Amino acid sequence: MFNKKFLKQAVNLGIYSSALLMLSVGSVSAGDNEVKFELTDNPGRWFDTGTSVAGNRSIAIASPGVRVKFSGNSNTVHTRTSLIYPTGAANMPFNTEPRKGGDDVTLTTPGLYVFTCSVHPYMFGAVIVDDPKTDGLDLGSSISLINGITVPSSSDLATRLLRTFFIATNPANWQNYASNKPWHITYPNVDVRVDIGVVNLPDVLNARYGNDIALTALKKPRTPAVGEIWVATQFETTRGKEKPGTISAIDGSSWQVTRKVALPSIEMNNAHNMWTDKNQRVIYATQWFDSKLTVYDRKTGALIRNVSVGESPAHVMTLTDSDRLHVTNNGDTRKDSVMELAPLGTKVLRRVDIGRGNAHAHWMSHDGKTMVTPNVFSGDSTQYNFHTDAIEAILPVGSPFGHPIATGMMPDASKYYVANLLDSTIAVVNMDTHKVMKHINLIKNYDPVAGTITGPIGALPIQTPVSPDGKNMVTANTLSGTITIVNTNTDKLVAMLPCDPGCHGVQYGAKQGGGYYAYVSSKFSNRMLIVDPDPNNDGDPSDAKIVGTVGLFAASTTQKDDAIKGNPGMGGQGILPIPVVYNGWVQNLPTSWSSQLTPAQRNPIE
Repeated sequence: MFNKKFLKQAVNLGIYSSALLMLSVGSVSAGDNEVKFELTDNPGRWFDTGTSVAGNRSIAIASPGVRVKFSGNSNTVHTRTSLIYPTGAANMPFNTEPRKGGDDVTLTTPGLYVFTCSVHPYMFGAVIVDDPKTDGLDLGSSISLINGITVPSSSDLATRLLRTFFIATNPANWQNYASNKPWHITYPNVDVRVDIGVVNLPDVLNARYGNDIALTALKKPRTPAVGEIWVATQFETTRGKEKPGTISAIDGSSWQVTRKVALPSIEMNNAHNMWTDKNQRVIYATQWFDSKLTVYDRKTGALIRNVSVGESPAHVMTLTDSDRLHVTNNGDTRKDSVMELAPLGTKVLRRVDIGRGNAHAHWMSHDGKTMVTPNVFSGDSTQYNFHTDAIEAILPVGSPFGHPIATGMMPDASKYYVANLLDSTIAVVNMDTHKVMKHINLIKNYDPVAGTITGPIGALPIQTPVSPDGKNMVTANTLSGTITIVNTNTDKLVAMLPCDPGCHGVQYGAKQGGGYYAYVSSKFSNRMLIVDPDPNNDGDPSDAKIVGTVGLFAASTTQKDDAIKGNPGMGGQGILPIPVVYNGWVQNLPTSWSSQLTPAQRNPIE
């Protein structure tokens, strides 16, 4: 049986069952000392214990020797990866290949264990292994990340990660700009043992990061955008289907949400990233928690086709010269994991051999020649030549577990960038010499122990496109909740802007009258930020600023193919501005779109 101290903690968590006179935390049983996580497609409950702890169904508390069992109830594959664990813990790090079946691991060392999926790295489940002879729930004296970083458990990095866990795994903790209420984060009211002694968990987190934070009013930019912006509101749920995810269209003139596409007839599942054809008539959308690429009509939202491509398709882009599509199968470990499809997605043509599996956010060159991929599991990046159908290079771009997740490319294909999620770096690669020129350290100005910030920082970077004119690069950083801007002439970090929790998606679109906006979405918020990366139009992005904010939830006039049920406008990830104005694509636009652009926007690097 658990001791009195442990039962007291359970009472504080609100999960003591007096009727049964036994403890049930998550799905821990006192008799068999076992935790069960079911991996699902459901927002917030990706690692689901079935039992709520302060509104959270992804955390469990157990005693040493607990057997943690993972089962699958998802439409796609997942890994079971120990993102965080007590330094020196037995059986750590733990990491599996992506699959749908079950796995288990035994935890004997007291402390905090956070598991994730390396394919979908915001999926979290946590187990606190508690020594019954100590006061407070044991988090361990220090924690280690799978990429080798080790910090004291009282450090700022440790508590930032813990705060992120509680935000990500409880939809009630997400920033809701439709509610007109302050942002409140609920933490379990427990005492925890860290390296400096026993402290109250919410007291520490509230003192360091605040709570009940007033949300600023939404504000439209003064200058309209050309066209529209589509955002994958991946966590929004609707009545006509079990799986989450809509795609939301915002009009660039009115800044209103004009359409929600849920596609209940196909159970569209966690739509993640989008692209379009050369005429901007259809939207291609990947279903990241499934195996399908969806094609629908941009004007009406009507389904055109749903194509099987492989496990966890993440990103899709077209070749500028042929309009063929390329989709990365993020959950596929095979080296030919990129799928090539005919224009409009009418059929799968072939599998492209990039020498690695598990690619995520690739990028294509302006001339239809080159594709670059970030290879998540192998810590490297592939440069592939379509003109010769050959791999030109596979280069290490980060640590073995650095998790390269996204790429951006200069409009002349002279160099490209790879964001390493867990390393918090961006590799700069020369495309002619196939050499890594430098690593931009996004946390150089951050002390992970004290939490001191002395300049721009970006912890856990994700999408990082280069502007169509090649002058700047905007990166969404999910842990720090910041937007960082790099001057691509010097490859130096020159600015930082605030973002929302789970800052994730970025793409550039045309601003009316010239210049560009960078649109930024966040997973755990329902607003989109509009960034002007060069408001003075002098080529210097150091004065970049946020010029507008737009809610991603439906208005009374929003057209919908299904009624919204929950998480309104939440889960912002992939972004697609229409028209596509990157070099190589912009020159192929029909006159109806190109006529709305300035000469400089029609030929961005001339």
